Amino acid sequence: MDFERTDPMPNRRLEQLELLPYVGKWLLIASVVAVLAGSASAFFLVSLDHATAWRESHPWVIWLLPLAGLGVGLVYHLLGKTVDGGNNLIIDEIHDPKKVVPLRMVPLVLGGTVVSHLFGASVGREGTAVQMGGALADQLTHVFRLEHEDRRILLMCGIAAGFSSVFGTPMAGAVFGLEILAIGRMRYDALFPCMVAGIVADQVCLAWGVHHAHYAIGQIVPVGAWSVVAVVLAGVVFGIVGMLFARVTHALGARVKRLIHYAPLRPFAGGIVIALAVWALDGYQYIGLGIPEIERAFQEPMQPWDFLGKFGFTVASLGTGFKGGEVTPLFYIGATLGNALAPILQMPFAFMAGIGFVAVFSGAANTPIATTLMAMELFGAEIGPLAAIGCVTAYLFSGHTGIYHAQRVGHSKHRRHRAAVPEDLRIADLAAFLKKRRETSKSSAADPVALPPVSKESVE
Repeated sequence: MDFERTDPMPNRRLEQLELLPYVGKWLLIASVVAVLAGSASAFFLVSLDHATAWRESHPWVIWLLPLAGLGVGLVYHLLGKTVDGGNNLIIDEIHDPKKVVPLRMVPLVLGGTVVSHLFGASVGREGTAVQMGGALADQLTHVFRLEHEDRRILLMCGIAAGFSSVFGTPMAGAVFGLEILAIGRMRYDALFPCMVAGIVADQVCLAWGVHHAHYAIGQIVPVGAWSVVAVVLAGVVFGIVGMLFARVTHALGARVKRLIHYAPLRPFAGGIVIALAVWALDGYQYIGLGIPEIERAFQEPMQPWDFLGKFGFTVASLGTGFKGGEVTPLFYIGATLGNALAPILQMPFAFMAGIGFVAVFSGAANTPIATTLMAMELFGAEIGPLAAIGCVTAYLFSGHTGIYHAQRVGHSKHRRHRAAVPEDLRIADLAAFLKKRRETSKSSAADPVALPPVSKESVE
């Protein structure tokens, strides 16, 4: 049989030449995004350090938390309704581009987060950095005259740059920008831009003289039969805790909105509850970022209920509308929970604190690859295999929920859902979708997997 002879080499050479403008374009754009996001993160981290130091030297300021919440709530009510979606707004714009994210998101989330920390709310910093990075990046849409597809990549660069610079983890930040959008799916067309943005943003933040917290694990447990079993068992617990954190935070937020219709009064009421709880429980170690307590989890045994304390105060803060992020509190919860599990599993407490540090976040955010890379960047490459096992296990056992309700179900974690759940369904809509499908199944007395899929539009 005769075949037409083709020579692929000219096409391959042409393909490489065509890549040069692409690489040059995104090297420039991602670097600009990185400079903006890295500089914003540096300013934010310095401001946060000053706010935290002042609050710790003036513990009475916790009694002003309700007024601080009212003030932040009023500002967002009057000026920030278009950007109140926060991280979820950025994710939604990547999936369904509509309009440029307003620049006002940057000062609003920056000011709101610093005020929340200054007066004692238990919130993090990743949300602020990601929102600043995304909003600053999106301002370049018109400058570079980008189409929808390129704008998606631009926003992902902003997420990667913000996350990388605020935690000092460039590789994890780059992959986080890819992995956060959908469960079980990543967009590799944005891999090069996000890598550039994450690495450059981290260097920019360091160039401003900002340094990040370091956690010393000491002994890294080698891979062995018991170490793998222990990390899997711990990963199950970490995943369930991450799932509960996401569900309880969303549930409280929804309930508070039903009970208190006027938005500024929600953080006011939350501030009253948090201040009274801090006073009654002497719970000053559970407010703010909690970096000293995280460091302690790597140095000495902690109280077994410390993770519950941080869990409760963070859920109360985020659920009532205080601004900030979820990730650093999740680091606290994971590190202290890992510390508590260590003697039960007969493992070094510092090592288990490190695994918990990243694994609870992995389960809550559905980002097992980014968190594995984060573990290696923070604790050393030797922890990689067991960190990967812990993060993936937590990811699987956290279910189809997460702290970012705009995240899509790109590929279901479990086989029984894969035929039933359409791609690109928001995880916030998944419960309603499955409920409607079960109702349809009962009414027709048929196997739900065999039924035609319910359209996601009917649930949204």
